Amino acid sequence: MILTENKPKKELGGIAYTLIRFSLPLILSGILQQLYNWADAFIVGNVEGELALAAIGATGTVVNFYLMAITGFAIGLAILFAQKFGSGETAAIPKLLAAFSILLGLSFALLAAVGIRLTAPLLRLMHTTPDTIQLAENYLKIIFAGVPFLAVYHVYSAALRGIGDSRAPFLAILFSSVLNVALDLLFVAWLHWGVEGAAAATVLSQAAMTVFLIAYAAKKHALLRLSAGKGRMDRALLAQGVRLGLPPMIQSSVSAFGSLLLQNFMNGFGTQTVAAITTAYRVDSIILLPIINLSSGISTIVAQSYSAGEKKRAQKTFTVGTLLMAAVSLLLTGLVIPTGGPIIKLFGVGPEATAIGQNFFYHIACFYLVFGLATAARGYLEGLGDVLYSSIAGIVSLASRIIASYAMAARCGNLVIAYAEAFSWGVLLLLYLVRLIWKGHNAKQAKTFCHAV
Repeated sequence: MILTENKPKKELGGIAYTLIRFSLPLILSGILQQLYNWADAFIVGNVEGELALAAIGATGTVVNFYLMAITGFAIGLAILFAQKFGSGETAAIPKLLAAFSILLGLSFALLAAVGIRLTAPLLRLMHTTPDTIQLAENYLKIIFAGVPFLAVYHVYSAALRGIGDSRAPFLAILFSSVLNVALDLLFVAWLHWGVEGAAAATVLSQAAMTVFLIAYAAKKHALLRLSAGKGRMDRALLAQGVRLGLPPMIQSSVSAFGSLLLQNFMNGFGTQTVAAITTAYRVDSIILLPIINLSSGISTIVAQSYSAGEKKRAQKTFTVGTLLMAAVSLLLTGLVIPTGGPIIKLFGVGPEATAIGQNFFYHIACFYLVFGLATAARGYLEGLGDVLYSSIAGIVSLASRIIASYAMAARCGNLVIAYAEAFSWGVLLLLYLVRLIWKGHNAKQAKTFCHAV
């Protein structure tokens, strides 16, 4: 059934409760997923040292290129699953699940093979520091083996979110996170396999996570049990999946490519800055998860409500979601400013790298509200199916970040990394605000959004 409460006394309060209830498992799932990298970095940094930590950090943008492409397509699929579920077209859901599990699994297996072949050239192209490049290559080649598992996992996760089950991905990631930490301790701390051991632990955990989610979906949801013939899908359904999945995938891939350029740019500041900022981004990626996953909750509920003909509920979800997003963003700002530096220190980096990372947080955290408001608008627009504009806005925002990085580098030094990202968030917010105003039937939401800004 559609994510809704049974006639609450106060509708807005009921929507807020529903949104929080749905988003909380997504937030926890995201946190645990990020802990894969945290576990690798924390254990490797303390056992193998700062050089090994920098090597793992140097691979982050390459890994993200694949991960963002997968999650980008999954964003569109989750919206499609929610639309089909909300409109009552449930017969299409197992067909979509089977077809895109096979399609994305095989496609990304091929792309992973290409990545293994090109690992060394990619790292050299990014100007990875000479003292870390061999370690980075050893780590990355193993990590690529987990990419096909991630592709299938995200298809299933999209299907589960689309039908209103945000708890299942959380359970899958909880299981794999515990396994990942155990394997990290075994392979790195005990057997001393170094970065290769950390990579092997991550891949094995990703495979276990995928198997867990498939088994859970089949057991708990008859709608998601696959059988012979469910992979055969008519062209109309396939086109719908591609239409909604391809734009965010392209946007995410372009963003990942842009991150490669930014990684190359950052490498020019030296090993200390690389270790500091990549570690800071590990922390930042978790800090921002409540914002990102609250947006996913907004898009899912909006998609279900809109497809079911409940347009007013979709609009109210955006209003409530924006207010919640503002509160969460301000809370995270207050949390990260005093704690960012001490957390970075836990990863085994030296005093200089810790100071660089702490300074980064002092400057970027002040703009979390801007990012939060932009992300709320994105969730609403994508829930309406407006994924193409959202993807274009993301690409424009990235371009502004790259331009700002190079334009301000001479004046700002390594702090340009924070300033340029904050500037890109402002560009993104402006673009979404323009879109809301342009859509005449959303004038009320645009007004609310402007007041929040």
